[in-house]
This record gives sequence, C-alpha cells and structure tokens, in this order.
Amino acid sequence: MDMYAKAVESLKSAITNAINKAIENGELPKAEIPEFIIETPADTTHGDFATNAAMAGAKSFRMPPFKIAQAITANLDLSNTVCERFETAGPGFINFFLGSDFYSGVVEEILSNPEDYGKSDFGKGENVMVEFVSANPTGPMHMGNARGGALGDCLAAVLDKAGYNAYREFYVNDAGNQIEKFGCSLEARYLQIFKGDEIEFPEDGYQGADITDLANEYKDIYGDKLLDVSSEERRKALVDYALPKNIKKMQEDMAAYKITYDKWFFESELHKSGAVKEVIDILTSKGLTYEKEGAIWYKNKEVLTQKFLKEGKSQKYIDNLELKDDVLVRKNGNPTYFAADIAYHKNKFDRGFTTLIDIWGADHHGHVMRMKGAMDAVGYDGSKLNVVLMQLVKLVKGGELVKMSKRTGKAIQLRDLLEEVPVDSARFLFNTREANTQMDFDLDLAVTQDNQNPVYYVQYAHARICSIFKALAKDGIAPRKCTSEELALLTTSEEKELISHLALYSSEIVSAAKDYDPTKITRYVTKTATLFHKFYNACRVKGEDESLMQARLALCDCTRAVIKNVLTMFNISCPDSM
Repeated sequence: MDMYAKAVESLKSAITNAINKAIENGELPKAEIPEFIIETPADTTHGDFATNAAMAGAKSFRMPPFKIAQAITANLDLSNTVCERFETAGPGFINFFLGSDFYSGVVEEILSNPEDYGKSDFGKGENVMVEFVSANPTGPMHMGNARGGALGDCLAAVLDKAGYNAYREFYVNDAGNQIEKFGCSLEARYLQIFKGDEIEFPEDGYQGADITDLANEYKDIYGDKLLDVSSEERRKALVDYALPKNIKKMQEDMAAYKITYDKWFFESELHKSGAVKEVIDILTSKGLTYEKEGAIWYKNKEVLTQKFLKEGKSQKYIDNLELKDDVLVRKNGNPTYFAADIAYHKNKFDRGFTTLIDIWGADHHGHVMRMKGAMDAVGYDGSKLNVVLMQLVKLVKGGELVKMSKRTGKAIQLRDLLEEVPVDSARFLFNTREANTQMDFDLDLAVTQDNQNPVYYVQYAHARICSIFKALAKDGIAPRKCTSEELALLTTSEEKELISHLALYSSEIVSAAKDYDPTKITRYVTKTATLFHKFYNACRVKGEDESLMQARLALCDCTRAVIKNVLTMFNISCPDSM
C-alpha cells in the first residue's frame, strides 16, 4: 500500500475509533457508524485531508453535524496516522494536516523502487480483454482509428499498472457483407480499366481511390487474366490479392503508432470453426429466434425487455427505447455481422477473459445494449462487457478545419497523420480529452516544440531535471541517500505540494483503471510538470546547505522517476535533453 493509501486508511481507522469512544462515553448516542469519506480538498490551505463523517452521521445520531464533529475530535488520537493536527470548519467538516513523516515517507517510497512506483494489485490479476481500433480492412485507417488506438493502448497500459492482466486485440472483419462489397468494388474498377465507362460502379460500392489503386496494381502484375473468368472467380482473386495487402498496411500503421497487439483475430476464423452457427443454435435452443421471410431473426426486443424489467425499469422507459429484433441469418443463408459479433464476444469469454472492454465509435451506441443482452442470452454476464464510446475527431490547422491531405488531395488517413505529426504528440494529445467528448486535434500544436504542446512540456520537465544532475556532476556534486531528518527539511509550500501530488500517483492509476479513462494520467503528469517548475523556480538546489540540497535533489529525482514512469507506460519517449 502506498503512502497516500496508508494515510487515508490510518485516518479512517482513527476517525472510526473516535466515534466508537464518543459512543462509549455517551457523547454520541448508540447507532450504526455511517459510511463517510476522506478526500483531498480543492484548496489545500484548508487541510490536506477532509472528512464528512459528522455530516454523514447527522441522521444516525440525530444531532447537528457540528456537535458530532466536536464529539469526534474530543476523542481523536492521531498518533497512528501521518497527520499532525486537525481543525473543524463550516457545518462540521474535520480537516487534517499532514506531518513531516508523510512527506519524507513519500520520497523514500518512490526512491526505493522508482520503476515500479504506482503499481498496485488492485486488479488482482484479472484477465481483461481490451479490443480497440478493429478498423474495416476494406480501406485505409482514419482519424477515429488514430484516437481509438491511442486511447485503447494507453488504457491497457493503465490496467496493467493497476494490477490487471490486460490483453490487446484487433478484430479484423475479413468476412461477410463488407468483404462482398469490397470484391464488387474491386471487380468494377478492374473491369473499367479495360472496358471504361460501360462498366457501372455499384451504387453502394467503396468509392475510395485506394480501390482503384489496388485494381491497377493487380492489372500491372497479372494483366487481363481475370477478364474471361466468372464474376465469382474474379472477385475472389481480387479480394485474395487486395485484402492481405490492406491488413499488412494496417499492421504497419499500428506498429508505426507504437501499438503491439497480443492478437489479430480474424472474423473468418469464427465462420470456419462453426462458432457463428453455434451461437445461432444456442439462441434457437432457448427459443430466442424465429423465421420470417426466409431469414432467421433474434428476439432482441424480448431479451432486452425482460432484462430491463428485472432491473426495475418502467414499461414507459422500455417503450421509449423502440427496441427491435435483429436478423441473424439473411434469406440467402449468410450470417449477419451481428451474428458474427455475438460469436466473437462469446469467444472472448470462452478464452477466459472475465471483463471485456471495447472501444467503439459513438455511432455504435445503439449496438451496446443489444450486445450486452446477447451475452446474457448465450450464458455469460452481459454487464462484464464494457463499451467506451468515442466521439469524433476534427483536424484543425491554422484555426481552420482540415479534411483533405495536401500530399494526396484525399481524406486524411492515420498514415498521413503519422507522417506529419510526431508519434509521441499524437499518442499524448489523443489522451488529453475523455473519449466521450468531441475533439479538435490541432496539427500546429502537435508539431510545436514549446511549452504550449503538452507532451513537449512534460518531456521538457524530465529533461530539465536530468540537466540539473548533469550540471551538478560537473561540479563534483552527486546525489546520495538522505536520512528521514534531512527529508524533513522539505517544508516550503511548493515542496509539500509537489510531494503530495507525487503521492497520489498510484491512486490516480487505480481511478483511471476503474473509469477506463487514461486521460486522467496525462492530466496528472502535466500537473506534475507544472508543480515541478513551480518548485524549482521557488527553491534553490545548488548553493543551499548540503543536507537541504540533497533533500531537494531527492525530490527532483522522485519527480523525474514519476514522469519517466508515466511516459514509459504510455510508450512515449522520455528524453534526457532537449
């Protein structure tokens, strides 16, 4: 347990003991001790911690909160905590102020194992699957994939740090309707090379220039060999040529983006293995399918209605959802994407993952309930499927919206972004806004090498600390291990504020893991850099008394370790000089 968690735990115990003593003494009536919280106030001049125990107890003890606070503080013993004093405020808040043991303890804890600082066993080694990007392989990856890649990869890193066993997976939709459409589009472009406009392009075909490029590539290698074969054979040959090339490009783009997946899972595997047919059979055996107009339908409306009624939702709430049934198998005998998706998510649970996290575009919000209900229907707990919905990204340059790449004159792709913007900037900036908020990605900011660019600002703080140690080394000054008494010399407000913030790191990791929100960590490390600059501008290191200088060097080293820890976790470079 880290120093911050120990501080909270010991304080909670001391408050509970004080309430029990007050009850024994008759200062409070006998009643069940209510749940109360201990938090860090927004304004730390009011204290390092505050509790609402007195307000929370008003109903149980039937007394004004201020009187309850007086009874608690009259029996409060802080000897087993890292707080040195307390005071009551307002209607009954009790504020606590940390002692020097806390600050020196944090520094000692970080320096004892800097690389592992922030790790916890919160997740208890639970196997968690994080599926992200999963772009359609029929075309290039776009800005939504860029945002989803950064969010998913960094979320998995946070989960690992919080004690989970996170597994990264990319789901390749290499089967079904979109591949048929891909084949039709390629066929039309291929035939147009030889027959011109007499060949009509499918109305719902893929219009991208990449389709034309692939058709021309095939023609350059194999010529007109597909002109006199059946349409089925032609489409298969073109798909067999083009699809692996597209998938390879996707894998190369992800590698350039510093993302390594544990598995690229192919939808076609589900069809070949019989997994799609299996889920349809399971649903049918449970009476959850029916035939209509030659197709097999899933009773989605019935499943979700029963689910919501059990959860206590009103019929009016359910009616407003306008639930509908879904086709599982089309009348041509081909399973739908939805059927394959049910099989895929069942497969994840079958492989032993107990929590599933999907990162989807916000336009898939209607799919969330259906998939959770389907997991319940096939025998798993749908509540263990968690979906992070991600809003759109707009590219901005010079204050104006950018839609086309200057290099290609086409819609901007992930590959275009990575050629224009440093990977470190992309990964960091995409993690500065929560997934559920729309984002303007500023291309000018992303390439700026000054403190306006958040990742540069954080990297510079790390480099600045490294330069401090290098400069002192030239003067023959080297850091050494400090005693607790020496660390107790760190008493300025800037020093204490920085140490208190460093102490929060493990708790911030756990909070980010619980909320599936890695942006909490980018905000945390940005504030770390701000507090370091504030400390360094206010507190001299060189030229002070040797003990104080060494204590401040230890604090510099702690800050360097935490910044490096975050950047390394997010696979962002951590330069020693800039």
